[in-house]
Amino acid sequence: MKFNGTVFRYGRDIDTDVIIPARYLNTSDPAELAKHCLEDLDTTFVERVKPGDIIVADENFGCGSSREHAALVPMYLGVRAVITKSFARIHVANLINAGIMPLTFKNPDDYDKLNQSDKLTLTNVFAGMDSGEIMLKDETTGDEIPLVCSFTERQKAILKAGGLLEYTKKEG
Repeated sequence: MKFNGTVFRYGRDIDTDVIIPARYLNTSDPAELAKHCLEDLDTTFVERVKPGDIIVADENFGCGSSREHAALVPMYLGVRAVITKSFARIHVANLINAGIMPLTFKNPDDYDKLNQSDKLTLTNVFAGMDSGEIMLKDETTGDEIPLVCSFTERQKAILKAGGLLEYTKKEG
């Protein structure tokens, strides 16, 4: 399995209220919520994001509340992976349940190698989930960057199924 996408690069401490502002949580319509994803940080994110794209962030991505919407809305928009130096713990579980792969840099300084709008490829994703390391290639610069993933067997199965809902349907 291979993922290809464009980088949407952000800084540190991107909290769940930045990912989907609480002022819009008066609806459960994913299409309506998606219109507001990251709008306080990047007013053009929703216009530019395409299925397969990848969010790259510094430290502490997904801090704040344990709001599931902060994973469900990027999933609805087609985000396939989030790569950071570190995550807020509960947000990792929400991303996995939404079918978005949470990955961290093996070398945190590699964050600085990735730029907004770079084209990325993650190769051998499923095999990498089993080995604990996935290789990222920045197609724009040619850099190859090792990423770390440490998932339980159940988390791997959820991600391979495309999220908790699909996993539950298969497991019946």
